[in-house]
Amino acid sequence: MTQTNPTLDDVWRLFQETDRKFQETDRQMKESAQEASRRFQEADRRFQETERVIKESALETERLMKESALETDRKFKETDQKFKELKDLFTSQWGRLMEALVEGDLVPLLIQHGIPVSDTSTRLKGKCPDGGNYEFDILAHNGIEMVVVEVKTTLRPDDVKHFLYKLDHMKGWIPRYAQNRIYGAVAWLTADAGAEIMAENRGLLSIRATGDSASIVNAATFRPRAW
Repeated sequence: MTQTNPTLDDVWRLFQETDRKFQETDRQMKESAQEASRRFQEADRRFQETERVIKESALETERLMKESALETDRKFKETDQKFKELKDLFTSQWGRLMEALVEGDLVPLLIQHGIPVSDTSTRLKGKCPDGGNYEFDILAHNGIEMVVVEVKTTLRPDDVKHFLYKLDHMKGWIPRYAQNRIYGAVAWLTADAGAEIMAENRGLLSIRATGDSASIVNAATFRPRAW
């Protein structure tokens, strides 16, 4: 078989064909690279958009949670304030009922106990020389002797201590009573932590409200302390 050597034209055609294929390949690679870049940029744009939406959602969720927490706190404070107001109203009204109950029986009770008072007054208020305020619930008097009554729905040891402090200062706060012989009494519906025993040990009359009446519950041999 005879081998034919390529002519110059054959070489040139081969070169042109190779060059064409190379350029086509280069074009395809550039197009692929551009498409890949476009897709990457689109993916990056979508990622950034998704990130923005997530951040906005997180901020909105945080804002709503803060608003909800503030609203819940406001409603809780309002409810707590209303509860306190109702509690104060109930305590005040119940305290007045207790005072009325004790005052109604007070004169005969004290006379039976050897203190001949003739009349009563309630809610004596004023200012202390140091700028504070004082209040005494019930006073029973006869011009010489006086019984000052502290009324508590529930009597506690701290109530006894505070009342004794007021009695210790009463004549200084209210000079018109400086020459009176003053006795102290606590009136209560219930007592905690032995407060009624503490009151008696400190020389106070102890008056317990029961049902629609009141009674002195000190021991028969008890003698009240005089201020």
